[in-house]
Amino acid sequence: MVTVHHRYATVAGHRLFYREAGPAEAPTIVLLHGFPTSSHMFRHLIPALADRYHVVAPDYLGAGASDAPPTSDFAYTFDALADLTLGLLEQIGLGRFALYIQDFGAPVGLRIAAAHPDRVTAIVTQNGNAYVDGLGAGLTQKLAAGTLSEDDLRAMVTLEATRAQYLDGVPDPTLVSPDVWIHDQALLDRPGAAAIQQALLADYHHNIGLYPKCHEYFRTSRVPLLAVWGGNDEIFVADGARAYARDLPDAEIHLLDSGHFALETHLDAIAGYLRGFLGRVLPVDRDAS
Repeated sequence: MVTVHHRYATVAGHRLFYREAGPAEAPTIVLLHGFPTSSHMFRHLIPALADRYHVVAPDYLGAGASDAPPTSDFAYTFDALADLTLGLLEQIGLGRFALYIQDFGAPVGLRIAAAHPDRVTAIVTQNGNAYVDGLGAGLTQKLAAGTLSEDDLRAMVTLEATRAQYLDGVPDPTLVSPDVWIHDQALLDRPGAAAIQQALLADYHHNIGLYPKCHEYFRTSRVPLLAVWGGNDEIFVADGARAYARDLPDAEIHLLDSGHFALETHLDAIAGYLRGFLGRVLPVDRDAS
Protein backbone atom coordinates (compact mmCIF):
# COMPACT_ATOMS: atom_id res chain seq x y z
CA MET A 1 0.00 0.00 0.00
CA VAL A 2 1.57 3.30 -1.14
CA THR A 3 1.34 6.21 1.28
CA VAL A 4 0.02 9.38 -0.40
CA HIS A 5 0.31 12.66 1.50
CA HIS A 6 -2.17 15.50 1.01
CA ARG A 7 -0.39 18.78 1.66
CA TYR A 8 -0.71 22.55 1.36
CA ALA A 9 1.79 25.31 0.71
CA THR A 10 1.25 29.07 0.57
CA VAL A 11 2.57 30.70 -2.60
CA ALA A 12 2.22 34.45 -3.22
CA GLY A 13 -0.42 34.56 -0.52
CA HIS A 14 -2.47 31.68 -1.96
CA ARG A 15 -2.88 28.27 -0.32
CA LEU A 16 -2.20 25.57 -2.91
CA PHE A 17 -2.96 21.90 -2.46
CA TYR A 18 -0.80 19.05 -3.72
CA ARG A 19 -0.57 15.28 -3.44
CA GLU A 20 2.85 13.77 -2.79
CA ALA A 21 4.11 10.20 -2.65
CA GLY A 22 7.25 8.17 -3.11
CA PRO A 23 10.84 8.52 -1.86
CA ALA A 24 12.00 12.14 -1.74
CA GLU A 25 15.47 11.16 -3.00
CA ALA A 26 14.10 9.52 -6.16
CA PRO A 27 13.63 11.28 -9.51
CA THR A 28 10.57 13.51 -9.39
CA ILE A 29 7.63 13.56 -11.77
CA VAL A 30 5.13 16.40 -11.51
CA LEU A 31 1.59 15.60 -12.67
CA LEU A 32 -0.31 18.59 -14.11
CA HIS A 33 -4.05 18.12 -14.47
CA GLY A 34 -6.54 19.27 -17.06
CA PHE A 35 -9.98 20.90 -17.18
CA PRO A 36 -12.47 20.49 -15.54
CA THR A 37 -10.73 18.29 -13.00
CA SER A 38 -7.88 18.50 -10.48
CA SER A 39 -5.11 16.29 -9.12
CA HIS A 40 -7.97 13.87 -8.39
CA MET A 41 -7.48 12.62 -11.98
CA PHE A 42 -4.14 11.11 -10.87
CA ARG A 43 -5.49 9.29 -7.80
CA HIS A 44 -4.72 5.88 -9.33
CA LEU A 45 -1.58 6.81 -11.29
CA ILE A 46 0.25 8.14 -8.24
CA PRO A 47 0.41 4.76 -6.44
CA ALA A 48 1.40 3.10 -9.73
CA LEU A 49 4.57 5.25 -9.86
CA ALA A 50 5.44 6.03 -6.26
CA ASP A 51 7.31 2.81 -5.50
CA ARG A 52 10.09 4.07 -7.77
CA TYR A 53 9.57 7.81 -8.23
CA HIS A 54 8.86 10.89 -6.17
CA VAL A 55 5.44 12.02 -7.40
CA VAL A 56 3.89 15.47 -6.89
CA ALA A 57 0.44 16.44 -8.23
CA PRO A 58 -0.72 20.01 -7.54
CA ASP A 59 -4.13 21.61 -7.87
CA TYR A 60 -3.97 24.94 -9.71
CA LEU A 61 -5.32 28.01 -8.01
CA GLY A 62 -9.09 27.85 -8.46
CA ALA A 63 -9.16 24.05 -8.83
CA GLY A 64 -9.62 21.11 -6.50
CA ALA A 65 -8.64 21.83 -2.91
CA SER A 66 -6.54 24.93 -3.63
CA ASP A 67 -7.68 28.45 -2.82
CA ALA A 68 -10.14 29.91 -5.30
CA PRO A 69 -10.25 33.70 -5.05
CA PRO A 70 -13.09 35.13 -7.15
CA THR A 71 -12.36 36.47 -10.62
CA SER A 72 -12.94 39.97 -9.26
CA ASP A 73 -9.89 39.53 -7.00
CA PHE A 74 -7.53 37.51 -9.21
CA ALA A 75 -6.86 37.55 -12.96
CA TYR A 76 -6.96 33.89 -13.99
CA THR A 77 -4.61 33.36 -16.93
CA PHE A 78 -2.31 30.54 -17.93
CA ASP A 79 0.67 32.80 -17.28
CA ALA A 80 -0.54 33.22 -13.71
CA LEU A 81 -1.15 29.49 -13.22
CA ALA A 82 2.34 28.65 -14.53
CA ASP A 83 3.96 31.21 -12.22
CA LEU A 84 2.10 29.90 -9.15
CA THR A 85 2.77 26.26 -10.04
CA LEU A 86 6.48 26.91 -10.46
CA GLY A 87 6.44 28.84 -7.20
CA LEU A 88 4.92 25.82 -5.46
CA LEU A 89 7.55 23.46 -6.91
CA GLU A 90 10.32 25.79 -5.78
CA GLN A 91 8.84 26.19 -2.32
CA ILE A 92 8.74 22.44 -1.74
CA GLY A 93 12.34 22.13 -2.90
CA LEU A 94 12.07 20.65 -6.39
CA GLY A 95 15.06 21.64 -8.48
CA ARG A 96 14.66 19.22 -11.40
CA PHE A 97 11.63 17.19 -12.41
CA ALA A 98 9.83 15.43 -15.22
CA LEU A 99 6.43 16.77 -16.26
CA TYR A 100 3.21 14.88 -17.04
CA ILE A 101 0.89 17.26 -18.90
CA GLN A 102 -2.79 16.77 -19.76
CA ASP A 103 -5.16 19.33 -21.31
CA PHE A 104 -4.69 22.58 -19.27
CA GLY A 105 -1.51 20.99 -17.92
CA ALA A 106 0.16 21.47 -21.31
CA PRO A 107 0.12 25.28 -21.39
CA VAL A 108 1.03 25.38 -17.70
CA GLY A 109 3.85 22.84 -17.92
CA LEU A 110 5.27 23.95 -21.25
CA ARG A 111 5.53 27.54 -20.04
CA ILE A 112 7.64 26.25 -17.16
CA ALA A 113 9.72 24.01 -19.42
CA ALA A 114 10.41 26.62 -22.08
CA ALA A 115 11.46 29.16 -19.46
CA HIS A 116 13.58 26.67 -17.47
CA PRO A 117 14.76 23.95 -19.87
CA ASP A 118 17.58 22.92 -17.54
CA ARG A 119 15.09 21.94 -14.84
CA VAL A 120 12.85 19.61 -16.89
CA THR A 121 14.24 16.11 -17.23
CA ALA A 122 11.48 14.63 -19.41
CA ILE A 123 7.93 15.28 -20.60
CA VAL A 124 4.98 12.91 -20.75
CA THR A 125 2.01 14.28 -22.67
CA GLN A 126 -1.39 12.64 -22.36
CA ASN A 127 -3.75 14.63 -24.59
CA GLY A 128 -1.70 17.70 -23.74
CA ASN A 129 -1.58 19.68 -26.96
CA ALA A 130 1.20 21.87 -28.39
CA TYR A 131 0.38 21.88 -32.12
CA VAL A 132 -2.32 23.31 -34.35
CA ASP A 133 -2.58 19.79 -35.78
CA GLY A 134 -4.09 18.63 -32.50
CA LEU A 135 -6.97 21.08 -32.33
CA GLY A 136 -10.29 19.33 -32.83
CA ALA A 137 -13.36 20.75 -34.56
CA GLY A 138 -16.29 22.75 -33.22
CA LEU A 139 -15.78 24.33 -29.81
CA THR A 140 -12.06 23.52 -29.82
CA GLN A 141 -11.56 25.75 -32.86
CA LYS A 142 -13.46 28.56 -31.13
CA LEU A 143 -11.43 27.96 -27.97
CA ALA A 144 -8.21 28.32 -29.96
CA ALA A 145 -9.43 31.40 -31.80
CA GLY A 146 -10.75 33.15 -28.70
CA THR A 147 -14.25 33.37 -30.18
CA LEU A 148 -16.24 31.48 -27.54
CA SER A 149 -19.57 33.15 -26.87
CA GLU A 150 -21.15 33.56 -23.45
CA ASP A 151 -23.47 30.69 -24.34
CA ASP A 152 -20.46 28.53 -25.25
CA LEU A 153 -18.76 29.31 -21.96
CA ARG A 154 -21.90 28.49 -19.99
CA ALA A 155 -22.31 25.20 -21.85
CA MET A 156 -18.72 24.13 -21.17
CA VAL A 157 -19.17 24.02 -17.39
CA THR A 158 -22.40 22.01 -17.31
CA LEU A 159 -22.80 18.43 -16.15
CA GLU A 160 -23.52 17.37 -19.73
CA ALA A 161 -20.20 18.80 -20.93
CA THR A 162 -18.23 17.36 -18.02
CA ARG A 163 -19.69 13.90 -18.60
CA ALA A 164 -18.97 14.14 -22.32
CA GLN A 165 -15.29 14.85 -21.71
CA TYR A 166 -15.02 11.52 -19.93
CA LEU A 167 -17.20 9.43 -22.26
CA ASP A 168 -16.70 10.77 -25.79
CA GLY A 169 -14.40 8.47 -27.75
CA VAL A 170 -14.57 5.65 -25.19
CA PRO A 171 -15.68 2.40 -26.90
CA ASP A 172 -17.01 0.92 -23.65
CA PRO A 173 -18.46 3.69 -21.44
CA THR A 174 -19.12 1.18 -18.64
CA LEU A 175 -15.38 1.30 -17.91
CA VAL A 176 -15.69 4.90 -16.72
CA SER A 177 -17.07 5.41 -13.22
CA PRO A 178 -19.72 8.14 -12.90
CA ASP A 179 -17.85 9.18 -9.75
CA VAL A 180 -15.38 11.15 -11.87
CA TRP A 181 -17.80 13.53 -13.54
CA ILE A 182 -19.96 13.79 -10.40
CA HIS A 183 -16.85 14.78 -8.42
CA ASP A 184 -15.67 17.32 -10.99
CA GLN A 185 -19.11 18.85 -11.42
CA ALA A 186 -19.56 19.21 -7.66
CA LEU A 187 -16.39 21.31 -7.62
CA LEU A 188 -17.49 23.32 -10.65
CA ASP A 189 -20.82 24.05 -8.98
CA ARG A 190 -19.23 25.73 -5.97
CA PRO A 191 -19.88 29.49 -5.80
CA GLY A 192 -17.56 31.27 -8.23
CA ALA A 193 -15.87 28.10 -9.49
CA ALA A 194 -17.47 28.07 -12.93
CA ALA A 195 -16.49 31.71 -13.51
CA ILE A 196 -12.86 30.82 -12.76
CA GLN A 197 -12.80 28.04 -15.34
CA GLN A 198 -14.64 30.22 -17.86
CA ALA A 199 -11.97 32.90 -17.42
CA LEU A 200 -9.29 30.33 -18.22
CA LEU A 201 -11.24 29.03 -21.20
CA ALA A 202 -11.51 32.59 -22.47
CA ASP A 203 -7.74 33.00 -22.01
CA TYR A 204 -6.89 29.74 -23.77
CA HIS A 205 -6.35 31.27 -27.22
CA HIS A 206 -3.18 32.97 -25.96
CA ASN A 207 -1.60 29.51 -25.71
CA ILE A 208 -1.77 28.99 -29.48
CA GLY A 209 0.58 31.90 -30.07
CA LEU A 210 3.14 30.23 -27.80
CA TYR A 211 3.27 27.04 -29.88
CA PRO A 212 6.29 28.19 -31.96
CA LYS A 213 8.21 28.92 -28.74
CA CYS A 214 7.36 25.43 -27.50
CA HIS A 215 8.56 23.91 -30.76
CA GLU A 216 11.83 25.82 -30.52
CA TYR A 217 12.23 24.55 -26.96
CA PHE A 218 11.72 20.97 -28.14
CA ARG A 219 14.29 21.32 -30.92
CA THR A 220 16.95 22.99 -28.81
CA SER A 221 16.52 20.99 -25.61
CA ARG A 222 15.89 17.57 -27.19
CA VAL A 223 13.92 16.80 -24.05
CA PRO A 224 12.91 13.11 -23.85
CA LEU A 225 9.18 12.94 -24.61
CA LEU A 226 6.52 10.27 -24.34
CA ALA A 227 3.04 10.80 -25.79
CA VAL A 228 0.35 8.47 -24.43
CA TRP A 229 -2.80 9.78 -26.04
CA GLY A 230 -6.45 8.88 -26.11
CA GLY A 231 -6.56 8.49 -29.87
CA ASN A 232 -10.33 9.03 -30.09
CA ASP A 233 -10.23 12.39 -28.30
CA GLU A 234 -12.39 14.94 -30.11
CA ILE A 235 -10.90 17.91 -28.24
CA PHE A 236 -7.20 17.32 -28.88
CA VAL A 237 -7.09 14.85 -31.75
CA ALA A 238 -4.50 12.18 -32.47
CA ASP A 239 -2.56 14.31 -34.95
CA GLY A 240 -1.52 16.42 -31.95
CA ALA A 241 0.36 13.44 -30.56
CA ARG A 242 1.98 12.61 -33.90
CA ALA A 243 3.10 16.21 -34.39
CA TYR A 244 5.60 16.03 -31.53
CA ALA A 245 7.82 13.86 -33.73
CA ARG A 246 8.40 16.81 -36.07
CA ASP A 247 10.49 18.61 -33.47
CA LEU A 248 11.51 15.59 -31.38
CA PRO A 249 12.25 12.75 -33.82
CA ASP A 250 13.00 10.38 -30.94
CA ALA A 251 9.63 10.98 -29.27
CA GLU A 252 7.84 7.80 -28.20
CA ILE A 253 4.19 7.97 -29.28
CA HIS A 254 1.34 5.63 -28.36
CA LEU A 255 -2.30 6.11 -29.40
CA LEU A 256 -4.81 4.37 -27.13
CA ASP A 257 -8.38 3.33 -27.93
CA SER A 258 -9.83 5.90 -25.56
CA GLY A 259 -10.84 9.54 -25.26
CA HIS A 260 -9.74 12.74 -23.53
CA PHE A 261 -9.31 11.24 -20.05
CA ALA A 262 -7.58 8.03 -21.10
CA LEU A 263 -6.37 7.30 -17.56
CA GLU A 264 -9.92 6.28 -16.65
CA THR A 265 -9.87 3.37 -19.12
CA HIS A 266 -6.18 2.67 -19.77
CA LEU A 267 -4.44 3.20 -16.44
CA ASP A 268 -2.37 0.01 -16.66
CA ALA A 269 -1.23 0.69 -20.23
CA ILE A 270 -0.30 4.31 -19.48
CA ALA A 271 1.48 3.39 -16.26
CA GLY A 272 3.39 0.67 -18.11
CA TYR A 273 4.50 2.99 -20.91
CA LEU A 274 5.38 5.63 -18.33
CA ARG A 275 7.46 3.33 -16.14
CA GLY A 276 9.32 1.99 -19.16
CA PHE A 277 10.01 5.48 -20.51
CA LEU A 278 11.09 6.94 -17.18
CA GLY A 279 13.22 3.90 -16.50
CA ARG A 280 15.17 4.63 -19.68
CA VAL A 281 15.53 8.40 -19.29
CA LEU A 282 15.55 8.76 -15.48
CA PRO A 283 17.46 5.87 -13.91
CA VAL A 284 16.27 5.38 -10.35
CA ASP A 285 19.77 5.78 -8.95
CA ARG A 286 19.91 9.31 -10.32
CA ASP A 287 18.67 12.11 -8.06
CA ALA A 288 16.55 14.36 -10.28
CA SER A 289 14.61 16.02 -7.48
